[in-house]
Amino acid sequence: MISADPTSALLNDLLRQRILLLDGAMGTMIQRLGLDEAAVRSDRFAEHDRDLKNFSDILCLTHPEKITAIHSAYYEAGSDIVETNSFGASPVGMIEFNLPLELVDEINRAAVACARKAADQWTERTPDKPRFVAGSIGPTTRQLAISTKDDPAHRETTFMEMADSYRAQVKSLCEAGVDILMPETAIDTLNLKACLFAIQDYFDAGGRRVPVMASGTFADGGRTFVSAQSVEAFWTAINHFPLLSVGMNCALGPDVMRPHIEELSQVAGIPISCHPNAGLPNEMGQFDLGPAAMAEKVGEYAANGWLNVLGGCCGTTPDHIAAMAAKVAGMKPKQETPGPVYTRLSGQLPMTMRPEIPFTMVGERTNVTGSRKFANLIRGEKYEEAVEVAREQVQNGATIIDINFDDALLDGAEAMTRFLRLISGDDVAASVPVMIDSSKWEVLEAGLRNVQGKSIVNSISLKDGEEEFIRRAKLVRKYGAAAVVMAFDEDGQAADEDNKVRICKRAYDLLVHQADFPPEDIIFDPNILTVATGMEEHNNYANDFVNAISRIKKECPGVKTSGGVSNISFSFRGNDVVREAIHSAFLYRAIKAGLDMGIVNAGQLEVYEEIPKDLLEHVEDVLWNRRPDATDRMLDFAESVKGVGGKKKSGEDLAWRDQPIAGRMKHALIKGIDKYIVEDTEEARQHYDRCLHVIEGPLMAGMSVVGDLFGQGKMFLPQVVKSARVMKKAVAYLEPFMEEEKRIDGTIDDDARGKFLIATVKGDVHDIGKNIVGVVLQCNNYQVIDLGVMVSSEKILAAAVEHKVDMIGLSGLITPSLDEMAHVAREMKRAKMTMPLLVGGATTSAKHTAVRIAPAYDGPVLHVMDASRSVNVVERLLSKDHREGYLAANVVEQAKLAASYRDRQQKLVPYAEALEKRFATDWDTVAIDKPSFVGTRVLDDVPLAEIRPYIDWSPYFSTWELKGKYPKIFKDETVGEIAKEVYEKANLMIDRIIAGKLLTAKAVYGFWPAASDGDDIIVYTDQSRTTEAKRFHCLRQQWERKGTTDYRSLADYIAPVDSGREDYLGGFAVTAGIGAEALSKQYKDELDDESSIIVQAVADRMAEALAEMLHQRARTDWGFGSKEDLSTDELIDEKYRGIRPAAGYPACPDHTEKRTLFDLLDAEKNTGIELTSSYAMYPGASVSGLYFGHPESRYFSVDRMTKDQMESYAQRKGLPIKEVERWLASNLAYEPE
Repeated sequence: MISADPTSALLNDLLRQRILLLDGAMGTMIQRLGLDEAAVRSDRFAEHDRDLKNFSDILCLTHPEKITAIHSAYYEAGSDIVETNSFGASPVGMIEFNLPLELVDEINRAAVACARKAADQWTERTPDKPRFVAGSIGPTTRQLAISTKDDPAHRETTFMEMADSYRAQVKSLCEAGVDILMPETAIDTLNLKACLFAIQDYFDAGGRRVPVMASGTFADGGRTFVSAQSVEAFWTAINHFPLLSVGMNCALGPDVMRPHIEELSQVAGIPISCHPNAGLPNEMGQFDLGPAAMAEKVGEYAANGWLNVLGGCCGTTPDHIAAMAAKVAGMKPKQETPGPVYTRLSGQLPMTMRPEIPFTMVGERTNVTGSRKFANLIRGEKYEEAVEVAREQVQNGATIIDINFDDALLDGAEAMTRFLRLISGDDVAASVPVMIDSSKWEVLEAGLRNVQGKSIVNSISLKDGEEEFIRRAKLVRKYGAAAVVMAFDEDGQAADEDNKVRICKRAYDLLVHQADFPPEDIIFDPNILTVATGMEEHNNYANDFVNAISRIKKECPGVKTSGGVSNISFSFRGNDVVREAIHSAFLYRAIKAGLDMGIVNAGQLEVYEEIPKDLLEHVEDVLWNRRPDATDRMLDFAESVKGVGGKKKSGEDLAWRDQPIAGRMKHALIKGIDKYIVEDTEEARQHYDRCLHVIEGPLMAGMSVVGDLFGQGKMFLPQVVKSARVMKKAVAYLEPFMEEEKRIDGTIDDDARGKFLIATVKGDVHDIGKNIVGVVLQCNNYQVIDLGVMVSSEKILAAAVEHKVDMIGLSGLITPSLDEMAHVAREMKRAKMTMPLLVGGATTSAKHTAVRIAPAYDGPVLHVMDASRSVNVVERLLSKDHREGYLAANVVEQAKLAASYRDRQQKLVPYAEALEKRFATDWDTVAIDKPSFVGTRVLDDVPLAEIRPYIDWSPYFSTWELKGKYPKIFKDETVGEIAKEVYEKANLMIDRIIAGKLLTAKAVYGFWPAASDGDDIIVYTDQSRTTEAKRFHCLRQQWERKGTTDYRSLADYIAPVDSGREDYLGGFAVTAGIGAEALSKQYKDELDDESSIIVQAVADRMAEALAEMLHQRARTDWGFGSKEDLSTDELIDEKYRGIRPAAGYPACPDHTEKRTLFDLLDAEKNTGIELTSSYAMYPGASVSGLYFGHPESRYFSVDRMTKDQMESYAQRKGLPIKEVERWLASNLAYEPE
């Protein structure tokens, strides 16, 4: 809630109850009045020296009755809130009209009076619908983020001039009685930040506090008009201010605004406003979208749950508002959905410090104290060349750039201002957040006034005492930045561990409790100091820093840590080999201790594992103070350090190499041998007239054989993937030559059999199956456009249009993806597409496709079971002879499946009956064991070698579509040999991963006192069982099964709250996928699809194995597992007591229950696993679930449920029934309303 005053409280309540209506365009209605220049001026301004017709705010003084009438018309149409006619009435806004500044107060007060009069009249008429007045604050014609002159560093105004101007307008609006302030049509985020700064300034000075609604203006590419920020970056830049709502207005019609308002509703956890134009202006500058059509379009936004406030901008009228009001009547507003708390920064693009990103490198080359080149450029006034340094850092991978001008010969504030203005015009340099670095407060503040995104201030400290520290911290917060806080107080810089921790904890308490500074925006720098100086008291500096980092992260929850890494090695300046080794060894341990970011030259870091052992030994002796003579030994050794390297050459002479070129290429493709393919392709290129003929000839001849063998079951998926790798390398080699041929001929060759777009849907991170389908189709000469994972419907449709694809394929592994697939189908229908839609993935089925997805789309929808079927399906869809018959048969089959689904409805019992016939336990006698601990335990960096023996290999072979159970599959006459081959390759990959530490595995598990309450499981905070910490909501079977009389719920396995027994529940989350995505992509970029797929599959197996290993440990901790003596096979076959069901699986199909588990385990922090918007786990190679110890617990399937259970479930979870129906769509035994 923004404020405690009655109006603010009422607004907050109303925003959560229904969608509120804004007014439409004031300018459109004024134009309809037909006033000429003389009429606008009236008598009062008849002699003014400038035209005033385009300054409509003046009408509040010359024709107030007309403005009040317009407000009244909007209230009559249904508006809850109207905006004052004060859009341009600020000192800066009025400059071009040459009006005296004293009119600012008069115009704004008059504007409020006009709106207030209408609002009070309508509130009196309809007391049950109170009307509100929002003070409109426009962006002015002056911009802070760009230059309007030839000099890109020039600005027509400054941040503080804009803030002063806004403050004058805010003061007048608030004192005159507005209910809300609305900075709107923000085309420049820095201008909006200046406005929010002014509003906060006014509030802090004792001014009347009112809620604030902010609204930006975006172009159709999803970037703010002037400052070119993405939607999420824009939100990140302003979310330091406690806004009532955030939204979009103007510039776009509802069609083009749609994906951007959807994105904003997802990233911002506060109410959303939307007031678009009535379409886009036509060639005459008019807006053609009528009331009914516009209401239909924006009504869809509301129906999707994206909005809390709806209105119109240019071209809209009271008729538009009336149509909107009728359309959204009864629709529920967007609910506030606070996301996970991360450190979020932004430039033109957002940058989120997520747990899975263990360390962020801050580029140090735009620092005059750290780069001689940069310093010389700045001193020589070569600022444009200096911008290139920033640009290069970003291109080389820096995600934040540190900017420092602390030089005695420079005016730091002026240099910072100029440089930041220059890089704001460079799309590359401006894309990332900046770290404004200076020891002078005036330089830091100059920087804060010239960054549009959310930056980092480096730094503030307690050096000048608590009062000044808090003052500066509050200002940093008001400017909307995060802060590096040095371990420095009134007595100086902290050198030892205890002082570092003491000062940081003191600063933390002051920041959080007195400066209202969010912990996630605090970045402690406990001072990296130089070792090996020859002074004994400096020898332990590295240990002091690393140990302090670990303690600070524990004692100051939520903070980040940073440091200037190059300081540690300053004693060895001039010896880059030693310095790089020191930096890498230092970071290796510091990151493990919790160091989140560091200012370091990423291009000059040695790979830790590649540091020569003798050098590493000397380096670590110095760093970790392992021996008293470490410094002397290091100095002696440093003189002899040299880089060494060498290459091993080998080769083979095989008989098949004696064949003609076409035969050699065909053999290489069929056998998957890529060793000679580049040289063979070059020979073929010389032999054939055109590069395309090489592809059409020997390459496609070989791939045709591969396709035939695969289709006949004589070749298997692993072999096809190897063949694809050979093909890709050959084509990649030919591509530049083909481009040159096209350039010379002016022709375009496109011999693909068809274009196929594939994507894993939004919210889902799993893509092994999708990648395999892509490889198989490419092998058969189809052009594949792969959009990757977590792809929104808007991106899918846009790419389909851009690439003119023949069909779209959607993939997903988790059940919420089914609903997203149906959403994509509906969007395709809305876009009037007719191309075939194919769906596949582990969670999909032919029946669900027929019942839920196919009816949502007018075009063909087909379910594809696996990669081996994809080619056959695609061929039939693109065949003129077979397409119609194939699609007709698909429609008939889907009708049968839908009918059989409806027929099953009769086999369900009412929810009340299912509850009555629950699984029964004699709670007086059943064995209940007490765990050895209560709470959580974390396993950080679990050795993969320890996990390996627990791998269940059978699902691995399923990935490759090889049927059989491990190890029997090796004896299979058909697939045995290829199974052995992929098994050996997987183990080689695991060997490589373990040796190179390429993947990281983490886990957290725990136990809590628990009791069941109906179909809920209560988790208590401690053994006293008096305070409820969390509650899991379980679902119950309702379907009748032969030979079974009970209907199970997981809650049945926990002792009821009134049973007199003390029971416990366990939970876990594990991942073995940290690093898997990058490693898989690396192989894919190297055209090695086989290794790319193996990495993903092995990571999945390792995650499941870690879950098995951890469950074994958990059973031992629980007591009843201590007597187990089970083999790996017996563990895989679950020959033990207890179960570990996972959310999203048959016994608990609701993925949203993961949130409760993750909160209990603090899983994001402890493992780095993140939940997506669809509650998929990222990294994908992750597993989570609950532990049940009940002796008779077993897995079961909830399957389909009736509406009475859904109503109970929604009530228990405190959610609208539509929401739970959406998450459980595939389990519903009825059609939701």
